[in-house]
Amino acid sequence: MTTEKQRAAARTNIRKAQAAWASMSSRQHAIAQPEGQVRKKPGTGGEGNYFHVEVRRSDDFVTFRTQDVGEPGHIQRVAGKRGSGSWDTVKWLISKDDDAHMDHGHLVADSNGAKQVLSELGAEPVHVKGDIFEAKPRPKVAESEKPTPAQKRARRENIKKAQAARRG
Repeated sequence: MTTEKQRAAARTNIRKAQAAWASMSSRQHAIAQPEGQVRKKPGTGGEGNYFHVEVRRSDDFVTFRTQDVGEPGHIQRVAGKRGSGSWDTVKWLISKDDDAHMDHGHLVADSNGAKQVLSELGAEPVHVKGDIFEAKPRPKVAESEKPTPAQKRARRENIKKAQAARRG
């Protein structure tokens, strides 16, 4: 049973809600509905299993693929396909369990794989919010400095592999 005071309060609350609704635009009506609310973007809540190190804006890409790098479930590369058809790294997902932790707003690598990923970035990751960090892609190497020592080493190894395959 409701008291007269409660019924009067309910009436005034209903009138206030009706007046607020009448003053809203159709866009505001849609946003006020539970269906009109946008879901949280991955990583913003801080409760996931991965740190997200964003390297490029996802707006530039039309399709995404996730690839395990090394052991499954540790470090993942999110690759994006541009409208032109070229692929590039959008962000890195680094496991919170074994690979990295956050210390005073900085991402600290715990595993060799995470150390390698973070060292190859163009800048140290900066904490944005939740589990999200922003960094720059790895620096471009000028054509005059190519082939780099790593490229020379990889080419030598590939030639040795091809020669070994031919022989045996």
